[in-house]
Amino acid sequence: MKPLIGVSTYLEDSARWGTWDLPAALLPAAYPTLVRRAGGLAAMLPPDDPAAAAAVVARLDGLVIAGGPDVEPVRYGAEPHPRTGPPARERDAWELALIGAALASGTPLLGICRGMQLLNVAVGGTLVQHLDGHTATVVGTFGAHDVKPVPGTLYGSLVDEETTVPTQHHQSVDRLGDGLTVSAFASDGTVEAIELAPPHWALGVQWHPEMARDTRVMAALVRAAAERGGA
Repeated sequence: MKPLIGVSTYLEDSARWGTWDLPAALLPAAYPTLVRRAGGLAAMLPPDDPAAAAAVVARLDGLVIAGGPDVEPVRYGAEPHPRTGPPARERDAWELALIGAALASGTPLLGICRGMQLLNVAVGGTLVQHLDGHTATVVGTFGAHDVKPVPGTLYGSLVDEETTVPTQHHQSVDRLGDGLTVSAFASDGTVEAIELAPPHWALGVQWHPEMARDTRVMAALVRAAAERGGA
């Protein structure tokens, strides 16, 4: 059986499709598509009661924390920057609980963009609330820049060459959380990947692998999930 990979989602007050305009749990289709391309089965995880996170994670083989809005600065003891976006408190609470449950249970974890930032915050790190040069000039599109792996890291073992990646973020890791290692940098020194040492399989990437053809990062998560689940 293919590993079951949970992917966190948006929760929007209003979304339109067909004749409908209703509250909706949303996830760009590129996420489940990438999970499938990498050999897994995708399950959407909309915001829920954080107390349920451990029970949810116990049913998964792997977990992806998807991209999305800025993490509320109170989560890492900071005041909001003028350029920081409005809070998404339900997502913050739910996804931090999912991360905590994954780390406690040894469930393989991949954080994408916001998900990487939340991983850092979950283990005591902080964020740069605004930086330039990592978003596209056209709203609603992705930019691109190069990232360079750090040899000897998990990410470096998956992708050992400098690559060009799709990017869309204006925040980044500042102080690293406890136990984290930087495993990739952008050319301007911005932290682009972080990871926890074994026995954890926990990796965060600042870019959007779901928008690229390269499946190596997601495939590694799916392999780790299969090994853990005995698939």
